[in-house]
Amino acid sequence: MKAKVINILQKALKEKKIKLKKEEIEKLVEVPPSIEMGDYAFPCFFLAEKLRQEPRQIALEVREKIRKFPLTDFDDVQTKGPYINFFLDRKGLARKVVWEAITQKKNYGRSDAGKRKKIIFDMSHPNIAKPFGVGHLRSTIIGNSLANICEFRGFKPVKLNYLGDWGTQFGKVIFGFTKFGSEKKLHKDPIKHLFSVYVKANKKTYEKKSREWFKKLEQRDKKALMLWKVFSELSLNEFEKIYKILGVKFDVYARESEAVRDSKKIIQELKARNLLKKSEGAQIVDLKKHNLGVCIIEKTDGTTTYALRDIVSAIKRYKQYKFVRMVYEVGQEQKLYFKQIFKVLELMGYKWAKNCVHVDHGLYLDKDGKKFATRKGKTIFMEDILDNTISLAKKEIKKREPKMPKTKLEERALKIAIAAIFYGDLKNNRSNNMVFDIKRFVAFEGDTGPYILYSYARASSILKKTTNQDKFKILELEEKEFELVKKLSLFSEVVEDALKHWNPSLIANYSYHLAQLFNEFYHTCPVIGSKEEAFRLALVEAFRQTLKNAMKLLGIEVLEKM
Repeated sequence: MKAKVINILQKALKEKKIKLKKEEIEKLVEVPPSIEMGDYAFPCFFLAEKLRQEPRQIALEVREKIRKFPLTDFDDVQTKGPYINFFLDRKGLARKVVWEAITQKKNYGRSDAGKRKKIIFDMSHPNIAKPFGVGHLRSTIIGNSLANICEFRGFKPVKLNYLGDWGTQFGKVIFGFTKFGSEKKLHKDPIKHLFSVYVKANKKTYEKKSREWFKKLEQRDKKALMLWKVFSELSLNEFEKIYKILGVKFDVYARESEAVRDSKKIIQELKARNLLKKSEGAQIVDLKKHNLGVCIIEKTDGTTTYALRDIVSAIKRYKQYKFVRMVYEVGQEQKLYFKQIFKVLELMGYKWAKNCVHVDHGLYLDKDGKKFATRKGKTIFMEDILDNTISLAKKEIKKREPKMPKTKLEERALKIAIAAIFYGDLKNNRSNNMVFDIKRFVAFEGDTGPYILYSYARASSILKKTTNQDKFKILELEEKEFELVKKLSLFSEVVEDALKHWNPSLIANYSYHLAQLFNEFYHTCPVIGSKEEAFRLALVEAFRQTLKNAMKLLGIEVLEKM
């Protein structure tokens, strides 16, 4: 409906010889603080200087222009001071929104705007031989949600898990295993054992030995390669168990090591374009004139860097996918790094470099407000997070249904745990740091995933209590009914904004406020047995479907019963 307001305003302003793009008008259109002031408002302050008129007079004149156009979706257009206020045809909107939601079902809010163009999501990317911890969780669930949103808007997302299986850290793991490792412990609990030897090897006294082992790996030393392959296979098996529990699937698994094969070719290309310089024994691209420092391409010992491997990978991906966007969902501490990578690609002549985007996220913080540091042995294993969250969910379920069968309890607790973790993250602006607090996430009250699941289950319960299949008519529209209808009507706009800003929190917060409005409606407007029963049942179903669609975009599965 906001789009219709923008279209009408654009036409009316054009009649006053004011040409504004839809995007410019959209930024100005407001939702008034109270329903009495209309459903949408347009301020005319900014036109005063240009037209040399009082804003109040401009508002009156623009309103007169608006009244020349058909206003089938509006009851009235009024002015109040410098504002033009639009009042929707409430019954008409309610009929339209509710009907579309209950008939379009999973397609309600969907769009084909993307025309199946490819968007690559480089996400999750855990490091082989290290634990899958909270840092990887953020990238996984934010990237997964963004991919879902893109698909819902008509794009073809490609979820790519770029596994960190190369680099100096591998020299540390291999050296650590040769000095401190145990084959028995490795096969019993691979990730925890490899992590422990990595922590032991991560000391200055072992730095030289670690670098030597990584150089051996790049030189294809048989022992180094054999250990690397064993560690990689065991790690990937463990990661896939976690992804299965989280319900996250990838279209492609890519590896840092794959980029090493083409690294020499790219080094030659950089040389041919006079981009490569020698600095203190290392090969660099000097980006100081772009205020981006220097990008190290090859280390002093001749080994490859993350930057070189990322440049190789980006070129390879464009050749394979011809993407319209490539999104790197990686922590905000890598902002400068990605600016360097994209600038190097641009300087190499790749025009598509402008379509590469770093979608950053903040850190999960420990309860002391400090980041989890893997190298110091201070981290949280994903399997421990899941076990703890599931255990808390079971306690909450047992309070309400103490005799639930074990299998059913396990299944429901897992879904609630995933909703708690995913929503606990996604409700926040992705760029913000946040304290990781499972107890707060799993609460059944307040701004949490379980609260939203409970609201959906309540709606399902209402619908199960009746067999009424009458066609709905709208006799009178109560205030709480209209508030819920209006929120439902905004779903498509919210999804569009979430994609525009790469921000799933817009959908998460929408879901919570939608659930709140539904519960307010439920307490104010009786459904079963009321004279408006048919319409209110349809409204409940419209809410239920919209919330289900929204939660799916977040990667969360709803429950028919809590």
